[in-house]
Amino acid sequence: MTRAVRRILVIALVAGALGAGIWYWTRPKPVSILVQTVARGTVEATVANTRAGTVKACRRAKLSPAMGGQIEQLPVHEGDRVKGGQVLLELWNDDLAAQLRLARSEASAARAQAVEACTVADVAARKARRLEKLKPRGLASEEAVDAAQGDAKARRAGCQAAQAQAQVSAARIQVAQANLDRTILKAPFAGTIAQINGELGEFVTPSPIGIPTPPAVDVIDTSCLYVSAPIDEVDAPQIRPGMPARISLDAFPNRTFPGRVRRIAPYVTDVEKQARTVDIEVDFLHPDEEQHLLPGYSADAEVVLATHKDVLRVPTEAVLEGHRVLVFDPASRRIEARTIQPGLSNWQYTEVVSGLKAGEEVVISVDREGVKVGAYGKPEQPASNPQP
Repeated sequence: MTRAVRRILVIALVAGALGAGIWYWTRPKPVSILVQTVARGTVEATVANTRAGTVKACRRAKLSPAMGGQIEQLPVHEGDRVKGGQVLLELWNDDLAAQLRLARSEASAARAQAVEACTVADVAARKARRLEKLKPRGLASEEAVDAAQGDAKARRAGCQAAQAQAQVSAARIQVAQANLDRTILKAPFAGTIAQINGELGEFVTPSPIGIPTPPAVDVIDTSCLYVSAPIDEVDAPQIRPGMPARISLDAFPNRTFPGRVRRIAPYVTDVEKQARTVDIEVDFLHPDEEQHLLPGYSADAEVVLATHKDVLRVPTEAVLEGHRVLVFDPASRRIEARTIQPGLSNWQYTEVVSGLKAGEEVVISVDREGVKVGAYGKPEQPASNPQP
């Protein structure tokens, strides 16, 4: 090999090495991306409340006496379990109790007077009948018979008047008993005492019309709970009673409770500076799960409108405007754009009707700098499969 040929080869090698170095240092650097494999699974269309909902008791009574007075008996405390009909509070009522005793005594006297009057009436009636039998034989005068018949009718009327007076006296007992009952507060159902506003010896007054005041005793039945949550007016027409739902609570962050829609409010709530909403009520499907729940917990209700099982799906965060997704090609290591036809969608997954195949990898870190069509990609971790 001549010196000239060797020189040419050296120059070519140097030029090749220089070109390779320039290409290496100026080549586009791959973008670190997160990808997920397109797979089959379940996709649901759901709507959720716009503001936090609340766990409520199916039965809750905020009780106050029907009349004012001084608290004389308060046999319960906050947190106590009470039975239906149990006395919770009693006002001073000695005067009304005396009136009830008086009414009962008057009723007893009226009944005795009625018995006396009716007995006298029976005697007068028998006397009149005897004289009527003696008259044909000339042993009784017509005047005596007429007088006896008139006396019998008068006595019968007196009997009826006495019986009516006895009924009036019995009614007075009911009136006196009703007035006495107004001073006694009883539990309308079995439950738990949530709050008591008052102490022995204090005076309570009824709430004036149109002016709410704190209840004397607040009773809650915690054996039955449900969630009341506001739904945006735009989503409300899609919801029907009986639809399945999922309930989540801040107090139990890693747990969801199955539920079912039981009621949709027949009106829209318009609150100043807030979106117009429709309240829905969701029952817990498993009452045994309610044992550790408390009324007043904040809760969210996600209503399932429709469900498609065993369909192709991608994370919703991977779907861009115009139903486009970014697909990573392992062979060329480049990012490509693909337009899909979506089906059902929620915050987690979007159904893919067409445009992708199972096994392809979509980019889910679409907001990272440098992630664009044509860029080289470098997955941070092996493609993961979505949950069923």
